[in-house]
Amino acid sequence: MYEKFKQKETKEKDVIITIKRLGINGEGIGYYRKKIIFIPGALPNEVVVAKIVKEYPHYIDGELIRIKEKSPDRVPYPKGVDPAIGGLELAHLTYEKQLVFKRDNVLEALKKYHPRDYRHYKVKRTIPAPDAWHYRNKAQYQIERDNKQTKLGLFAPNSHQLYDLPVMPTQNEATQKTERQIKDLVDRLHVKIADPYRQLNGLKTIVVRQAQATKEIQVTLITVGHTIKNLLELSQEISKLPNVVSVYQNETDWRNPQVWGNKTTKLVGKNQITDEILGKKFALSPRAFFQLNPVQTATLYSKALQFLDLKPDDTLIDAYSGVGTLGILAADQVKQVIGIETIPEAVADAQHNVQLNRLKNANYIQGSVEKVLPELEQNGVPIDALIVDPPRTGLAKSLIKTLLKIKPKTFVYISCNPSTLAQDLVLLSEVYNVRLIENVDMLPQTPRCECVVKLTLR
Repeated sequence: MYEKFKQKETKEKDVIITIKRLGINGEGIGYYRKKIIFIPGALPNEVVVAKIVKEYPHYIDGELIRIKEKSPDRVPYPKGVDPAIGGLELAHLTYEKQLVFKRDNVLEALKKYHPRDYRHYKVKRTIPAPDAWHYRNKAQYQIERDNKQTKLGLFAPNSHQLYDLPVMPTQNEATQKTERQIKDLVDRLHVKIADPYRQLNGLKTIVVRQAQATKEIQVTLITVGHTIKNLLELSQEISKLPNVVSVYQNETDWRNPQVWGNKTTKLVGKNQITDEILGKKFALSPRAFFQLNPVQTATLYSKALQFLDLKPDDTLIDAYSGVGTLGILAADQVKQVIGIETIPEAVADAQHNVQLNRLKNANYIQGSVEKVLPELEQNGVPIDALIVDPPRTGLAKSLIKTLLKIKPKTFVYISCNPSTLAQDLVLLSEVYNVRLIENVDMLPQTPRCECVVKLTLR
């Protein structure tokens, strides 16, 4: 089970480490010669044999070789999946302990940055997912061809080594099966695959997303370059697969460090797939953000709406609104909803979703929150309630300054990163009390979690 943690032998001797706790990324943490050492795959209270991979001034990267004393919380790793891939960092830990770890991550972040009165924050237990496996409704796999063998899967963390994934136990069956069928079609049609070593154009990434409510599947073929031999024929064959209703091409280039490029073109089928949350419908284009765990998304958004405690005369600002999910779910409870989002396709989807749900009181604006929000206030728009769901980097400091000036009465912060949340609360707690923090486990088997935070004016 642990052979994949091993790499080439080095002159460094093996060391014996007692693991004290888990780090924010799920790695085991111990100490060697008074310096912290990170060992992926190790669990608290285990005694392990590790190899020193690289030593830095303040910490050491280690590699798990074998376990001398095993934790009672260790469980077998899923069959058929290499433990070196990403996305399963906690799969060797019991699910009950994963939930404890995710709450502890929030507490540790608060302790590190100590926002005002943080010791008195009520941080509730993590809400478990009904299904700890097969919950993801989107797969984003890289494709490579090496020595005439095609690999489709994920890279090992911090490496260029691609692991072919016939099995991925956190993906739902439909997305996983569709990915493998597309791989077979790529080989059969001799579709050119991008070569990162020689930087040759071709197919680079295959994205498959399924709507939970309708079972519709949307496929996006991310390519380096525009004209790829047999790509249109491939898209037509993909469109014949079960539940596939649309195939898109997204174009990137070798200079772009992100997976997605800026140009997306429909090749075959419908413009969008349609999903449903809490009785509202949402149409999704390929680049639109939508949570990966549809069942837990309903739990997360229900908590957020509960924390908002909206009034019929309120104007709700839905910041980082994506395709309009939170604002549209809240629209029946308020006078008006104004959403703010930077991605043009997401704004178009949000406006379409407003019409889809026959709403008259919701509007979505393209732009950065830190720029649009002050403009709304200057134009006399009442900002009674605010919900923010920012990326992992958290809130821009300029936005926090605006919030401290505007002071919305009702304020809910959804965070996917406890560290940036705690840092933002240092500033926000100058004006707001943190009433409650609730964790929702959106991504079992990974260290990631979503926090819903209720803030009230002091």
